[in-house]
Amino acid sequence: MAESQFPKRLQIGFERLIAITAVVNLCLVLFNLSYLPWRDFYWRKFPQITRIYDPIKGIEPHRDTTNYLETVAALEEQVSQTGLNSTQARTKLEELSRLSTEMIDGNVFTVADKIGTLEKIKNRMRSHVGKDSAKQALNTFWSQEYLSQQGWKPEINFFNQQIKPLISTNYYRRIGENGEFLDEFWLIDLPFIALFALELLIRTAYIRRRYTDFSWLDAVLWRWYDIFLLLPFWRWLRVIPVLIRLDQAQLLNLHPIRQRIHQGILTNFAEEITELVVVRVINQIQGSIKRGDFTRWLSQQENLRPYIDINDVNEIEAIANLLVQTVVYEVLPKIQPEIIAILRHNIDTVLYQVPIYRNLQTLPGVGQAQTQISEQLATQITTNLYNALVSAINDPVSAKLTSQLVQRFSQALSGEVQKKQLLTEIQSLFSDFLEEVKLNYVQRLSQEDIDQILNQTRQLRTQVVGGVLPGRK
Repeated sequence: MAESQFPKRLQIGFERLIAITAVVNLCLVLFNLSYLPWRDFYWRKFPQITRIYDPIKGIEPHRDTTNYLETVAALEEQVSQTGLNSTQARTKLEELSRLSTEMIDGNVFTVADKIGTLEKIKNRMRSHVGKDSAKQALNTFWSQEYLSQQGWKPEINFFNQQIKPLISTNYYRRIGENGEFLDEFWLIDLPFIALFALELLIRTAYIRRRYTDFSWLDAVLWRWYDIFLLLPFWRWLRVIPVLIRLDQAQLLNLHPIRQRIHQGILTNFAEEITELVVVRVINQIQGSIKRGDFTRWLSQQENLRPYIDINDVNEIEAIANLLVQTVVYEVLPKIQPEIIAILRHNIDTVLYQVPIYRNLQTLPGVGQAQTQISEQLATQITTNLYNALVSAINDPVSAKLTSQLVQRFSQALSGEVQKKQLLTEIQSLFSDFLEEVKLNYVQRLSQEDIDQILNQTRQLRTQVVGGVLPGRK
C-alpha cells in the first residue's frame, strides 16, 4: 500500500512544485505590470527596489530635472558660504528662474507621463507665492527680494518638503531600436517560459503515448491553458493556468467555483434545448395538422408515412380492455356497499314523493318494511348490473357487438365532421391553441424549471454516489 501511494505522492509533489513556480512567475508578472503606476510609492517607501528595477524598465534620471535639483543644492551651499545677498547667490537664483521657465515650457514630464505632477507643482507654487501665473510664481520665488522678505530658511524648507519630492519622481525612459520603451523583463521571464515549455513538451509526449489516436495538436490542446504560460505578451492571462494548477495540486479548492460555472453553462444550454425541443414538437404537430394528416386519420385513410407496429398488438385496445377488467373485477366489488347505499337513498326519496306512500308511513310496521324493501331492491339492482357487466365482458357475442359499436361510432363521427366541414375550423383552433402554448408556457418552462431540474439531478447523483437510493434508507 505504501509502494502504491509513493508514485501518487511524488506526482502531487511535482504538481505542487510546478504550481508554486507558476505562482512566483505570476507575482513577478503582476509586479512588472504595476511597477510604473506604483513607482512613486516604491521610490518614497522602498528606494532600494527602484535602484534595482529601474534599469530593467530602462528608467534613468531625467537630465533637466536632475540639473534643476542640483542647482538648488548648489544654491543652498552658496548661501551657507556667502549669504543670500551675495553676487554668486544672485547668479544661482537667475539660473533657477531660467530653468523654471524651461521646465514649464518644455516636455520635461511628458516622457514619464507625469503631466499631472507638473500641474501639482504649478498649483502649489501659485498658491504659496500668491501669483496667478506659475512662471511668475517661480520667478518671484527664486529672487533675492522675495527670499529676503519671506526668510530664506522657511522658503527653502517649503521647497524641499513640497516641491522637491514631486520633481524627484520624474524620470526618463530609454527607447529601443524597435521604437518602443526599453523593457528587459523578458530576461527575467525567459527561464520560466523555458521551464513551462519543457514541461508542456513532456506532458504532450506522455498524452500522445497514452492516447495513440491523438495528434500533437490534440495533445497540446488537451493542456490548452498551459499555452498562456508561454506567451511573451498578455502575460496577465497566466492567472488562468495558475489557478487551474493550484486546484490540480490540491493547494486551492476551486470546486464550488467550477460547479457554479458549469451550472450556469448547463442552465443556458438546457433553456435553449428545452425551447428547441418543445417548439420543434409543437411545430411538427401544427405542420401535420396543416398537411391534412388529421383528416386522413379521421377518415381512416393511409398516412403519408406508414404507421410502424412493433408487436402486432393494438396498444390502445389492450389498455382499454385492461382498464375495464380492473374496474369490473377489482374496483366495483370494493365499492359495492357505497353504490347500494346511494341507490337505496334514491329509492327512498322517490317513494317519499308519492302521497299514498306518505300516508302509509303513519301505519305501524310500514316504515320498517319499506326500509327492508328499499335495501333489497338496491342490492338486487346493483347485483344485476354487475352480473350484466361481467357477462358482457365474458360473452364473445357482446364483445363483438361492442367492437362494432365503437367502430360504427368512429365512422359516424368522422363522416359527420367531414360532412359539416367542421374539420377546417377544428384544425385552425387547434393550431392556434398550440401557438398559445408556445408563447405562454414554453419560455416559462425553460426559465423556471431548469434550475430546479439541475438541483434535483445533482441531489440524485450525490445520493447514488453516497450509496443511498431515493426513497430508501
